[in-house]
Amino acid sequence: MVYTAFILAGFTLIAGKYSNDSKPWNLNQGGRYIMFSGCYTALITPMTEKGVDFDGLARLVEFQVVSGVSGILAVGTTGESPTLDWDEHDKVIEKVYEYVDGRCVTIGGTGSNSTAETLRGTEHAVECGVEAVLLVDPYYNGPSSLEIRREYVEPVARAFPKVKVIPYIIPGRTGTQLLAEDLAIAHSNYPNVCAVKEATTDFENMKCIRRCCGDDFDILSGDDDKTYKMMTDPEIKASGVISVASNIAPKAVRQMTEHLSKGEIEKGEKLAKSLQPLFDIITVKTSEETPYGTVTCKARNPLATKTLMNIIGMPSGIFRPPLGKMTKKGIQVVLDAARKVHKNSPEILEPIGSFFGVDVGERLSNDKFCSGLYYEKY
Repeated sequence: MVYTAFILAGFTLIAGKYSNDSKPWNLNQGGRYIMFSGCYTALITPMTEKGVDFDGLARLVEFQVVSGVSGILAVGTTGESPTLDWDEHDKVIEKVYEYVDGRCVTIGGTGSNSTAETLRGTEHAVECGVEAVLLVDPYYNGPSSLEIRREYVEPVARAFPKVKVIPYIIPGRTGTQLLAEDLAIAHSNYPNVCAVKEATTDFENMKCIRRCCGDDFDILSGDDDKTYKMMTDPEIKASGVISVASNIAPKAVRQMTEHLSKGEIEKGEKLAKSLQPLFDIITVKTSEETPYGTVTCKARNPLATKTLMNIIGMPSGIFRPPLGKMTKKGIQVVLDAARKVHKNSPEILEPIGSFFGVDVGERLSNDKFCSGLYYEKY
């Protein structure tokens, strides 16, 4: 049988399907071997009152693919994974893989705070054909780094040796952390533990990961606003980002990472600065008045991004409780950021108008498109 093979987004593609049997490294960044590079979108999960909006999901996936992203993460925490039941969880991963149809990498968000559930979810993802899985540090349980490695990451890597395993380190949301030393041990024991989504915001930790894990290991930014520094710091050498902002601006985030990977620093920096207002609203903090005094209200990802997607006419839908709505002040912060991007760098949001058939400027300027998206009072 004759196969046509080529390299796409860090994986060998054979007869339309990604092969995990070989080591399809991309050689760039001064001779360093890269498996994951570019922009991977942590996709939101569009929902209705009846459940997941699969028609909307298909449109969002297609928008990402035609924008040239390296891959799509299905049902990460941006996709509201904690509130999807496992049947929904499985179905979203299955459908994203189907919609992608071999045109970029599909990463399944199969991590949880239960190793048994993670193994079950990963098994389903593997059966669907998914090439890589993302394992968020087990939240709330509070295992040590040693336990995260031995009782969580390594069992998955051992059970599924042909699937790329990407630990996701975000202590600000999980309350625990896989340390660089344990990450390096896991990488040494199981070569398919070959990348990390790093969202500690601690640059010294990132440098430690690079020192411990070596150059045959990929560091992906887990915070959009840290990507530029992570990719340009020679002690970190990140190769890309698993991005939230690329839900809205996939082409621009992709271009930014491509410029930085090629050493085109000025071009990458210019795009990073243009995108900064979108990076700034991943989390929105406002001061709100209550009958008992002033409080800080923090709208955490994906609240602001998904709300903005609703405003500008992308399929997004409702949130799954306990996520609910933003405050009126929070909505204003989101609008101000989007309007700034639209005014100063209209090319960033232009693909949305073209693909979804909406007038982004009109939707950002007309308050009617914010109706019902925020709490009328605290």
